[in-house]
Amino acid sequence: MGTPRVFIIRHGETEWSLNGRHTGVTDIPLTANGEKRIKATGRALVGNDRLIVPKKLSHIYVSPRKRAQRTFELLGLRNPNESLPWDRHGDKDTPPQSPLPPCSAGIEVTEAIREWDYGDYEGITSPQIRELRKKQGLNENWDIWRDGCPGGESPEDITKRLDKLIAEIRAKWQAPAFGRSKEEAAEEPGDVLIVAHGHILRAFAQRWVGQSLQDGPTFLLEAGGVGTLSYEHHNIKEPAILLGGAFIVDIVDQEEKELKEKEQRIRELEK
Repeated sequence: MGTPRVFIIRHGETEWSLNGRHTGVTDIPLTANGEKRIKATGRALVGNDRLIVPKKLSHIYVSPRKRAQRTFELLGLRNPNESLPWDRHGDKDTPPQSPLPPCSAGIEVTEAIREWDYGDYEGITSPQIRELRKKQGLNENWDIWRDGCPGGESPEDITKRLDKLIAEIRAKWQAPAFGRSKEEAAEEPGDVLIVAHGHILRAFAQRWVGQSLQDGPTFLLEAGGVGTLSYEHHNIKEPAILLGGAFIVDIVDQEEKELKEKEQRIRELEK
């Protein structure tokens, strides 16, 4: 498991994600059910014997929107040497029931991963957008990947800011791993975590593998969903979408081995 990964997590359910309203700059909270599901995601996928291994994370990017920041809080990840770069949005007694191992990754809030700016389409649904365009004499067959949003961002705008972020991730956080063997790289942090929004993360995945946004999306990311990106053949020039990732059980086995060896040494000293 020495090849670096990028984990993309969409924020949990909100009232607007439930009814299909486009939510860009509007800051609304998670629903109670959304919070519950994100806690479950943290318990299921984050840990030394899980998909996302805390000590393997080299950096964490979080959107400026509160719904994304609250989602990160509920995952239970923590850096004991660094406080959150925002005022906590939930009660202090809401981390997961079993505290996760600490990680040393820095946590950065960045505009680079904020949601697509929907402009005139903020807060309305796709059927409402089509009706609005009909009244305006525009093509009713609106496609955000092709048409963008009037008063907001175009596919070209999104491509520009995501390509810059992807270049930063590869150069700053992941390139060092490719100068070592997979076995050597496995001992160092190289994974990146991004907590953001539906359209921007789908666009991120497309740009990760060099696909034009105008080609349209080939996958979905549900509220609270987790996706994984990586590289083929341990080669930074071969970015790929990882359809299925294995849990890092070998790390747990090594820790158990070290613990047993320590206990044996203690018993020998006590003789």
